[in-house]
Amino acid sequence: MSALTGSTALGQRALREAWRTPEALFPTLFIPLFFLVVNVGQAGKIFPSASTEFLQGQGYAAFQLPATLLLAASFGGAAMFLVEDIEGGYFDKLRAAPVSRTSIVLGRLYAEAVKGAGIAVLVVLLSLPFDVRVSTGVGGFLLLVVLTAVWSVAFSAFLQLVALRTRSAAATQSGSMAFFPLLFLTPNFVPRDMLTRPMEIAATLNPVTYVMEGMRALVLGDGWGKVGIGFVVAAVICAAMVALNVRAIRHYD
Repeated sequence: MSALTGSTALGQRALREAWRTPEALFPTLFIPLFFLVVNVGQAGKIFPSASTEFLQGQGYAAFQLPATLLLAASFGGAAMFLVEDIEGGYFDKLRAAPVSRTSIVLGRLYAEAVKGAGIAVLVVLLSLPFDVRVSTGVGGFLLLVVLTAVWSVAFSAFLQLVALRTRSAAATQSGSMAFFPLLFLTPNFVPRDMLTRPMEIAATLNPVTYVMEGMRALVLGDGWGKVGIGFVVAAVICAAMVALNVRAIRHYD
């Protein structure tokens, strides 16, 4: 079985698992949208669109949308299903079958990419009542969906790595909490040049910052250079996590 055939088959299985548990999507949408409503409610009047230069003529919800997308894309359930496969013995059967290690890794991540893209579309649509628009047009909207999907794969691959290393549902669930400090060490509420110096240094060292700024550039029309950097950072993290996943499976005993 080729790597492409194997990963496609395993990806379709992972999508069927997600389809059978639609309730798992509720927190994926509710929690990020809840934070969007709260953040805009608390800071919207501080940053009026008419007099706030960094909003590029949009409301504060548009500035917050990338954080909402990143949070929604970091709820990937692939790792928890992987733990179930490990505990149930299905993962050992896969390793014994003539399926490449790369296919085993990419199968679930393929499903996460599809889910991440779907979630991005839903979040943007649900944000429209907040007077959010994607200034870069239809092309920018599609790039926003793709960048969200790439980040979803990158973070899901990180959680899969935790699952492979620990084989523990509790540890894997705890690993998902790592995203919250990463999210808050970003220019989440104001642009990077308005942060205090220690916070600016922390945000500059945080790779999530560049993905967020890339998304924000697509929403606000703030420059294609930031979009390119965002894609490069997300793709590098994604490739590194996939390579570490494949290595972990090869050394799995």
